[in-house]
Amino acid sequence: MATAALTVSRLHARPVSVPMRRPLSTGGGTLERFLVVLIDLETREGIVGRSYVFCPGLAALRPLAILIEGMGAMLKDAPAAPVAIERFLVKRFALLGVPGLVGMAIGGIDMAAWDAAAKAAGLPLVRLLGGVPKPIPVYNSCGLGHGEVELVAREARALAQGFRAVKLRLGYGAREADLAAVRAVKAAIPADTALMVDFNQCLDVPEALARGRMLDGEDLAWIEEPVRADDDSGNAQLAAALGTPVQVGENFWGSFDMARAIAARACDLVMPDVMRIGGVTGWLRAAALAHAHGLPMSSHLFPEVSAHLMAVTPTAHWLEYVDWQNPVLAEPFKVEDGSVLIPETPGTGVAWDEKAVAKYLVS
Repeated sequence: MATAALTVSRLHARPVSVPMRRPLSTGGGTLERFLVVLIDLETREGIVGRSYVFCPGLAALRPLAILIEGMGAMLKDAPAAPVAIERFLVKRFALLGVPGLVGMAIGGIDMAAWDAAAKAAGLPLVRLLGGVPKPIPVYNSCGLGHGEVELVAREARALAQGFRAVKLRLGYGAREADLAAVRAVKAAIPADTALMVDFNQCLDVPEALARGRMLDGEDLAWIEEPVRADDDSGNAQLAAALGTPVQVGENFWGSFDMARAIAARACDLVMPDVMRIGGVTGWLRAAALAHAHGLPMSSHLFPEVSAHLMAVTPTAHWLEYVDWQNPVLAEPFKVEDGSVLIPETPGTGVAWDEKAVAKYLVS
């Protein structure tokens, strides 16, 4: 099917602050609201590409929206071609640097451009990329943070319903408390439910080694980001020493970061974040790297777009499911029998509940 040529007319960015049903307590702090910028890439042909970007700090939320609209002014009257847009913006911001807010903005714009392209073709994104919609296995990551062990176990029991895997945040003050939380959660969830744990970068290497060795033998699916995300040497020590797989990747800023981590043997598994990795365009590069090195690849946040991408990722592993963005979505994705179902609607399926957007808009 021929894809209609599209031309950018403007980018509209709106910051929103959505309360989380389950505040997320981690070793690095607590999140009580999901802060996002909603992006509408408007074209002269009337097709609108939509996406959103996650911004974990209120102070950066409005600057990120302003940056996205500023990039839109640079793209006005340009073809709404995702790869061309990504190359233009990366080159234009080379002196400033792509990580951080710039990379977040570029990833969000790229996702919106691919959504527009799929809509122009009348196809869901997965079909535009050469795949077919299919159930994607997911794990529930909706706020299972650390806290009083009995409460965490009860929450885990609830979160495991309808899922085949859940993720627990660790980083308690005492090592033994991490072990107690893992064992309490495992006792609370069905025996065939996989359990991932995430330290959110809160440990140094010696402490991560001690806690990782303590957790070896607990049959965990992975230990995620035990130390600083960019410490390839430290992560490589852990990956070599521990029996449990080490998972990193949500903080890769583009495929070059991922290539460097792989070269350093810094992980057993990878889980790029579609926003940070460079949008759909960056994800496809990352998937090729994972395929070439035989690394199972999971997703981080953004389940609506990530589901399409996991369906065309050769080493696809687990899709991370969160519901934090659901209040502003017109049709949130559904989970059935432990999998996300990719809709057959054109694009990614991202659309706004404008009444809710107005309620949560940051003025």
